[in-house]
Amino acid sequence: MTRHGARTARQAAKPGKARAASGKGRHPAAGGRGRVLVARLDDVGDVLLTGPAVRAVRTLADELLFLAGPNGRRAAELLPGVDRVIEWRAPWIDHTPPPVSGAEVDALVSALRGVDEAVVLTSFHQSALPLALLLRLAGVRRITAISNDYPGSLLDVRHQVDESVDVPEAERMLAVARAAGFDLPPGDDGRLAVRRPLPDIRGLTGQLPGVGAGADEGTYVVVHPGTTAPARTWPAERHRQAVRELADDGHRVVVTGTERELTAYVAGDVAVDLGGATTFPELAAVIEHAAVLVAGNTGPAHLAAAVGTPVVSLFAPVVPAERWAPYGVPTVLLGDQHAPCRGSRARVCPVPGHPCLSQVTGEQVVKAVRELMQ
Repeated sequence: MTRHGARTARQAAKPGKARAASGKGRHPAAGGRGRVLVARLDDVGDVLLTGPAVRAVRTLADELLFLAGPNGRRAAELLPGVDRVIEWRAPWIDHTPPPVSGAEVDALVSALRGVDEAVVLTSFHQSALPLALLLRLAGVRRITAISNDYPGSLLDVRHQVDESVDVPEAERMLAVARAAGFDLPPGDDGRLAVRRPLPDIRGLTGQLPGVGAGADEGTYVVVHPGTTAPARTWPAERHRQAVRELADDGHRVVVTGTERELTAYVAGDVAVDLGGATTFPELAAVIEHAAVLVAGNTGPAHLAAAVGTPVVSLFAPVVPAERWAPYGVPTVLLGDQHAPCRGSRARVCPVPGHPCLSQVTGEQVVKAVRELMQ
């Protein structure tokens, strides 16, 4: 068990073809940098971690567009400061990449016309240069990104980082925005955040006796058993046992996720099963009103960070926790962070028996939940 991050008091107010959708709650024009695009083309959690960088860009952008992949779009729509979302599936980033298509490229270039400036955000194993080329074809005049490879005329601001140093991903991306000349507004603490208000969830959590839409905040534990990569997944039977042990310890438990068979199995007859029952904003609200979230290294763990809920993180070390653990909230890491899979970036466990997580017990989860609720 590893403590990750400082323990802090929870804040009272917790903080296909290219196609666009309008965001809600447009901010007043701030600083004359024109129409600025922020890009992050992978998954929900990755997009949520762009939040501080997005807010920094929004301080000077007259309009902020966000370019997201199909897996990250719903998170982009929930970020404060985003005016419009453009969706595009990048062949060099998507986990099941589509073939390169001239028609799809043309559609993206067309959707990007009129953008004045772009801030391209990437993970340490991704290249910003393919997108930078398409942005140039769309007429974007100023482009900022991390590139340790020679970018030629594709970038105006080439931000270089020492990738041997593990920096939290949210801070790494904020540094790119700062390199482009944007910074957080006064009073912004740099944590993750979501657009407010979140939906009323009484129709969902009302299945738990005594749990309302907000007045009974912190009265249940959310367990989210699914992940996008098998290497990051705690076994389903361990989740089910942990739910029973949490219930035996006096906790009311809610199980969330999109895989209904999995959530039904994990919930059993002792927890509320919300599998497939929530929109992404509703999931945010369910997690916000929980005392603790129990989840692997997956999008809802970063969603918990964005709504200020502590996390018991079942964290496989295939990527570094220093970069990818829930950011800015009290967290307990469970899992062997020195297992042989460490740093492999594997999506399927490369070690027989999945030792980094298979040794974690339900008792450890209960103990970690107790610790975070003290």
